[in-house]
Amino acid sequence: MAKKFITIDGLKKLKEELNYLKTSKRQEISKRIQSAKELGDLSENAEYSEAKEQQALNESKIEELEETFKNIETIDDRHSKSNVVNIGSTIKMKNGEIERTLTIVGSNEADPSEGRISNESPLAMSFLGHKVNDKVEVKTPKGKTSYLILEIS
Repeated sequence: MAKKFITIDGLKKLKEELNYLKTSKRQEISKRIQSAKELGDLSENAEYSEAKEQQALNESKIEELEETFKNIETIDDRHSKSNVVNIGSTIKMKNGEIERTLTIVGSNEADPSEGRISNESPLAMSFLGHKVNDKVEVKTPKGKTSYLILEIS
């Protein structure tokens, strides 16, 4: 499996989520299962079936997160603070009269509505390795679009 990149904040959030799923969520589900068992016949007990399904989903998510931890690499702040666009860089760019600011993050943290784009996206891949004042052409479904890099932080 290929390495996935993640910021320190993103790693912290993943660790918090895993901890929650392993502790609080497991306990909550366990209590629901126990309560449902006390209702009697398990073969026709919808509460029991639902709680067991939630347990399976929770365990699946825990397994998925633990697998993710095996294949992630934390984005080094030194790379994000250089004069070259890297994973972790925040770039201010201009397309015509429109200025945008985007941060290039790992795919696990991407949220385009917040200006956080995946390093695996065509847009981010086009910017990687470029410097301030570089003109970058990005291939889009509507054709090529040119951007001018104004700042990198």
